[in-house]
Amino acid sequence: MDNVVMSAPTKHWSIVEYLHETVTNPNIHVRGQHSYYSNAWSGSFEESVVRYHYGDAFSLAAWEPQWPIDQLHIGDYVCIGAEAVILMGGNHTHRTDWFSLYPFPETVLEAYQGKGDTVISDGAWIGMRAMIMPGVTIGEGAVVASGSIVTKNVAPYTIVAGSPAVSVRQRFPGATVEAILSLGIYQWDSAKFDALRHLLTANDLAALVSAAEAYDRA
Repeated sequence: MDNVVMSAPTKHWSIVEYLHETVTNPNIHVRGQHSYYSNAWSGSFEESVVRYHYGDAFSLAAWEPQWPIDQLHIGDYVCIGAEAVILMGGNHTHRTDWFSLYPFPETVLEAYQGKGDTVISDGAWIGMRAMIMPGVTIGEGAVVASGSIVTKNVAPYTIVAGSPAVSVRQRFPGATVEAILSLGIYQWDSAKFDALRHLLTANDLAALVSAAEAYDRA
């Protein structure tokens, strides 16, 4: 029987899209080389996740922006689940304090109300089909549960869920969170990060702090 040679699938739940390799929008800023999107059930990160954001090929060719463009900042080691949505400011032309919400061309500049930049910090995990509203900051190591709609900033190492998303609990006690943040683990160079990765994939804070101090002394 002849051997059957199968090529690797282009879409599969075990294959992710690394953002630093694919993002081309100049208004999306990806730090590091580890953040990914689980794109098996949708298009690419820019095609499916980031919505209403100036800087894609069509908008760059079609018009000049009339207002400052909000920026999307994504840290390193960010995990973005399938079919998540990050809403940006390009559709903020529906004034709720006006009688008509319609974005009439002659008043669209006055109608626009920006929400500011959106930040997804290092080590955050955005669950499947979660939605991040414009101008929100997701803190380091935070978790957004699947299907949640995030309308407010999320504190570091906090789990949020629901619509609108509310805090469920901190991943660790407050003192532990402060200690982790003070270590600045996502600012370490790759050599230090890799050397201590076995302690990052554990929960012994004392061992991590001790090893980090020893590494620095060495």
